[in-house]
Amino acid sequence: MSPATGAATLAVRRSTRFVTWVRSWRAGLSPYDEVAGEIAGDEEHLVADAPDTWTDVPLASVLSAFAKLSPDEIRLVLPVAGDPRGLPGPGPFTGAALLAEEGVIAGRFGLVPEVQRHTSGSGDTFETVLWQMHPLAEAPARGYEPGPAEAEADLTNAIVEATGQLTRLDIAQWRPELAGALATLRRPDFAGDLPPGYDARSRRLYARASVLDQVLTLAGQAAPGGAVTGYEANRRDEALRPLRTACRHALVAACNARLAP
Repeated sequence: MSPATGAATLAVRRSTRFVTWVRSWRAGLSPYDEVAGEIAGDEEHLVADAPDTWTDVPLASVLSAFAKLSPDEIRLVLPVAGDPRGLPGPGPFTGAALLAEEGVIAGRFGLVPEVQRHTSGSGDTFETVLWQMHPLAEAPARGYEPGPAEAEADLTNAIVEATGQLTRLDIAQWRPELAGALATLRRPDFAGDLPPGYDARSRRLYARASVLDQVLTLAGQAAPGGAVTGYEANRRDEALRPLRTACRHALVAACNARLAP
């Protein structure tokens, strides 16, 4: 695995970790006391506007609000403009999730993470993650989502198609990290970092999609060489668009997959 790909694995979307660990807990497969720590890792996670609170509170103190939910009532959404799949109707949560391009639906609550950067009096900078908690008028109905098998096939096809197109667009000069990662991702031997309850297919799909998700974020940033004209940049974006869509759908399918003991 290339250095860029390895780094990408460490920077998965926070909503994916929230959903997978809370679902595993609610399935009785992960201990409650470990869930907040597994979601946060080395970060500090707080929650704003949780029920019966007046200030931001630690994530661990809010998880009990989901204690009566089944795993299927907790799900990941990764909406973008033009593809609001999984969202409820218009409202604060929908707007925030579209802006962040990620969110969590947990029963009659929606949560969206925001990274906040702070500077201490000594000039040191640090980050906290603030989960904004939104009440929902009702638990939104779960629409159609591709299962892990369908999403895995779509992602594999998108990777193959994008690899050919990006090679023709001189990706090696534009973003060599992406070219190497796309080749690596075609190997079917990843094992995703998911909690107990997820099967081998979901783990493999999660691992591939998580790595690719971060590489695509890198690919969306400006880089010297390769596609530098407006025409070439548009062709690059057209090549990546189906891959981005397949990647988002794969993450949703993996994280929302049915759990088993």
